[in-house]
Amino acid sequence: MGIRLSRPSVTMGTVAVLVTATAAVVMTGGTSASAATATFKPVADTYVQNDAASTNYGTSTQVVVDNSPVRRMFLRFTVSGVSGTVTSAKLRLRTISGNDGSSAGGTFRAMSNTTWSETGTTWNNQPSIDGATLGSIGSVAADGWYEVDVTSHVRGNGTFSFGATSSNTDGAYYDSRESGADAPQLVITTGTTTPPSSGDPVLVGAGDISDSGSGDTATAALLDNISGTVFTTGDNVYSNGTASEFNSYYAPTWGRHKSRTRPSPGNHDYNTSGATGYYDYFGTQAGPSGRGYYSYDLGNWHVVSLNSNISMSAGSAQEQWLRADLAASTKPCTLAYWHHPLYTSSSNHAPSTSTRPLYQALYDNNADVVVWGHNHVYERFAPMNPNGGYDASRGMRSFVAGMGGAGHYSFGTIQPNSEARNSSAYGVLKFTLHADSYDWQFVPVAGQSYSDSGTGACH
Repeated sequence: MGIRLSRPSVTMGTVAVLVTATAAVVMTGGTSASAATATFKPVADTYVQNDAASTNYGTSTQVVVDNSPVRRMFLRFTVSGVSGTVTSAKLRLRTISGNDGSSAGGTFRAMSNTTWSETGTTWNNQPSIDGATLGSIGSVAADGWYEVDVTSHVRGNGTFSFGATSSNTDGAYYDSRESGADAPQLVITTGTTTPPSSGDPVLVGAGDISDSGSGDTATAALLDNISGTVFTTGDNVYSNGTASEFNSYYAPTWGRHKSRTRPSPGNHDYNTSGATGYYDYFGTQAGPSGRGYYSYDLGNWHVVSLNSNISMSAGSAQEQWLRADLAASTKPCTLAYWHHPLYTSSSNHAPSTSTRPLYQALYDNNADVVVWGHNHVYERFAPMNPNGGYDASRGMRSFVAGMGGAGHYSFGTIQPNSEARNSSAYGVLKFTLHADSYDWQFVPVAGQSYSDSGTGACH
């Protein structure tokens, strides 16, 4: 799978190079749990080549595995400042651009030698790759990130060496630490999150997620420590929803949670004709192929994912399906999400009035909560009817949750019934779904303090 990480400026040296550090304290069912993620760059990396047995490649901007000629890759990381139990350690590498990729990305093993010389190692004096096999990378494409789980080898602070080989004559080329922003990474997560004591299901997510920035890396780290089902409110990857973008940007961040994700598509996903990148990436988790709307149940809740990029008019196939789906549901509580917001105060995208028939169908069937994206902000509205009027008895509480990682937008004229807003913090929106009520919580990424939380009752 691919991985993209944040790209701050760092100084290389012979000490641990800490690239990013994130931490989260998450309240779950009345109990708290903490987790932290630290990302390190290598302090040394190189490769050796059998037909250039006395040549050192320690200053090269690439590291390589191959079997013709035979090339072996070595990486060393020094981990410091990590406390608590290591729950995950991932070695992540980026394939170089301008290369045709490879059918085999290499097999990675632990090494006992942690003192080999970056600028002195050659084929003739190479260290032994003598430790346990940690994992392999399959086929790789150019200019993408890939990862190996090395948790069994990295258990805390210390110096760790990794060696990689390949039995395939189709070589794989990765950026070395000399390449700067695309250098290899060792990403370590410590701590755990306690599930809600009530055992009630959790639904957590956001929209407007993955691009070439670092916001999605930070929000994905939050998801690492929040159990439950993940939702997305569209624009999963920028700028055009291509298969390559899903592989390079989404897969390594939010893609870690793909198996528990129930997405919805956005307009950027549809910049690729038919949103084929989106549908091919998520498969059956996005509902029937090419349709973009589906439903599922979580505990006492019926959850509906809709598609605001196709017809939503009264009588349309989607609107008729929605009414039939809601009528057939036996759950007392209902939550729906899609991309374009009917209500928003952001100055970038105006309210999408074409979505009103979907909101009307939900309102007619006593739904409780609606979540959108599209505008890269967080906003919460009081319960409203389809005309935007405050409605305490039957109105649906709505949220704009476009803070998943893409660059923030700003607010313009504040719309009626807007109760909470933020345009600077990345985060995720977490719902704890009780039998006849729900809790909501804006969970900010490390280093940001904005919060919003509350409780609502089902109709």
